[in-house]
Amino acid sequence: HPRPALPHAALGLSERANMPRASSRTRTPSERAPELLARGEAVLARYAHELAKVRGRSPFTVRNYQRDLRAFFAFLAEHDGAFDTAGRRLGRAFLAQQLDAGVATASVRRAARTLHGFYSWLDREDLLPPAERGDSILLLRAPKAPRLVPHFLSADEADAVVDTAAGDDPRSLRDRALLELLYAAGLRVSEIVSVNSADLDLANRQLVVTGKGKRTRVCLFGEPAREALLAYLERARPALANGAEPALFLGRAGARIAVRTVQDVVRRAGLQAAQPARVHPHLLRHTFATHMLDAGADLRIVQALLGHASPDTTQIYTAVMRPYQGELVARVLRRTRAIEARPGPGQ
Repeated sequence: HPRPALPHAALGLSERANMPRASSRTRTPSERAPELLARGEAVLARYAHELAKVRGRSPFTVRNYQRDLRAFFAFLAEHDGAFDTAGRRLGRAFLAQQLDAGVATASVRRAARTLHGFYSWLDREDLLPPAERGDSILLLRAPKAPRLVPHFLSADEADAVVDTAAGDDPRSLRDRALLELLYAAGLRVSEIVSVNSADLDLANRQLVVTGKGKRTRVCLFGEPAREALLAYLERARPALANGAEPALFLGRAGARIAVRTVQDVVRRAGLQAAQPARVHPHLLRHTFATHMLDAGADLRIVQALLGHASPDTTQIYTAVMRPYQGELVARVLRRTRAIEARPGPGQ
């Protein structure tokens, strides 16, 4: 039973090199696969617990990590490989197979980061045997990502999307407040569904948000969002509520609104506003960031409002700004990097 061929472009190997040594006493890869997958599942359960309970990763993030690792374990089992003996060669072959199968580069890069995080954890837990020289999977690197220019709406297009929620019924008032706040504060969809009523300060037009990595930040919003939120709280939320629910935005049966519901609200608004491209919550976040920078906001302020850990993440929006402002922000970014590279007190 020959092993399935590894992607040659990734490994530079011949088909013959992928053939197992003949032995009547050696079990075939298909016979060993259930055992290999079971071992992988056992250690994956420990790692998922580490991610959720110790590092505080969201259920969505943990699910993505599990999916990526299970796909890698299945790939290894096809090639008669165990998770704790896999090297960089097999890691590169897996990533190459994903790309060949048409998986998006961003997803393959995420899988590479997932593998690196998992194997770094195994190494810290002393669960990773020494690798062959030069073939440590800890040396695996993600494929280079193409530079993507974020799509965003113009000010008129953003207004048209928000204005689609113009009714006076509870659902329309809720949708208007949702759309206004997504655009005005640049929130992630996971953040807006997690916000509680106690996090909102209408008097100062502020909102406390818990973002990625459980980092808390204060978001600001303007007068249109404040008016929409006030109308929702006074005239819509009491009609939607069903008992003591701390969530700011309510969905079906008066419970906390779901991510899918927010996505549907934004998608329908885009269709009603006759936008040629699909409108989604993250598009409103891109639009917020681009409009802030285009109006002359400091890069560090936009970074803080978006909850980005690094100014390099915020820099992607400079590619769609007016040329002179893009150069201005590039200079600010260089100065920011220099400041962050300075040693702190006592270092």
